[in-house]
Amino acid sequence: MNNDHNRYSACPNPYGCPVEATLEVIGGKWKGVILYHLLNGTKRFNEFRRLMPDITQRMLTLQLRELEKDGVVHREIYREVPPKVEYSLTEFGFTLQPIIMLMRDWGEKYNEEIAAKRS
Repeated sequence: MNNDHNRYSACPNPYGCPVEATLEVIGGKWKGVILYHLLNGTKRFNEFRRLMPDITQRMLTLQLRELEKDGVVHREIYREVPPKVEYSLTEFGFTLQPIIMLMRDWGEKYNEEIAAKRS
């Protein structure tokens, strides 16, 4: 029997599989995009809105809260008027950088093929 199959099928963790655990944190349409933008530095909420014009305010808030809850994103609230809130990656969040960059590379390579298949 193929040893790779055995290695990939053994998934003894709370999520059933390590891939499932990863997707729990970065899965969905927007989390990977948010993380990609945070790799370039701290962002404010409205910066995300400009960078990602198709996301609703409600969805952006939800996704940022989930990433914060998972310890991937840090939210800093500055006590000034008007209040200023900034988002950045935590040290734990930066561990996702290789995955996000591989996703970017794959998307750049296959972007046209994906678009052609979907049209």
